[in-house]
Amino acid sequence: MEKNEKIYVAGHRGMVGSAIVRALEKQGYTNIITRTHKELDLTNQAAVEDFFAKEKPDYVFLAAAKVGGIVANQSALADFMYENMILEMNVIHSAWMNGCKKLEFLGSSCIYPRMAPQPMKESCLLTSELEKTNEAYALAKISGLKYCEFLNKQYGTDYISVMPTNLYGPNDNYHPTHSHVLPALIRRFHEAKEAGLKSVTCWGDGSPLREFLYVDDLADLCVFLMNNYSGDETVNAGTGKELTIKELTELTAKVIGYEGEILWDTSKPNGTPRKLLDVSKARDLGWTYKTELEDGIRLSYEDFLNNPMRAER
Repeated sequence: MEKNEKIYVAGHRGMVGSAIVRALEKQGYTNIITRTHKELDLTNQAAVEDFFAKEKPDYVFLAAAKVGGIVANQSALADFMYENMILEMNVIHSAWMNGCKKLEFLGSSCIYPRMAPQPMKESCLLTSELEKTNEAYALAKISGLKYCEFLNKQYGTDYISVMPTNLYGPNDNYHPTHSHVLPALIRRFHEAKEAGLKSVTCWGDGSPLREFLYVDDLADLCVFLMNNYSGDETVNAGTGKELTIKELTELTAKVIGYEGEILWDTSKPNGTPRKLLDVSKARDLGWTYKTELEDGIRLSYEDFLNNPMRAER
């Protein structure tokens, strides 16, 4: 990408999109275009087509998505599938129709099978059954990356996809029931500390293993791949390190300064038992993560404290 070429970041107000904008600006890109949901509804095909016909961006980072944790995914399966599938198809198709040089599609590690061999290689996609709690979201994301692959094969486009592990960082969603595990823990331990609660109860038994990537590290990889990678197969984005949910809760409590007891509600679901990405492909291309988990949680907590609107969501 040339520094003055037109770059459209879809979903720039979200955690991933805002991080990509920060990364682009930090690296000297000067022609970044964005639209809020109010200005452009990506589920509206005619509106998306009009936008691309008018703006004709050279490059597109597709970071817009309807996202949520286990509760949100289980309670709105149809919504998660429809909204994600239609918005990504609208953007990818309109980019192709208007001669976009390159598009990068952001997915999620939940696209991989529930019981995939660990760590999960990019090649394990569609080899067995998905995790039921986020199946709708995963199917939508698989459709997006496959559409990019099929456009490459049929029309010679240069559309790539990136599959991040669990993300966290500035502009995260801290909603009490609709957020992912780490921001949810940050909010719960903060509120428990403020209220002087003697215990906090967490879901499951704490045994699942998870990997976490700071969102600004992901954004750095996204810009790196746009400049250094072409191919039909997706690229995993992660740290290659994992810890149990129990270890994560203890680390988060430590960073926040909550000293009460942590209890476990084993009647609640654990989700996928293990989700570790094989990140050798990104590493072989020349990229590695920079932010260690404890440092990232500390930065995320600062963001939570300094962004009251985020804390209220």
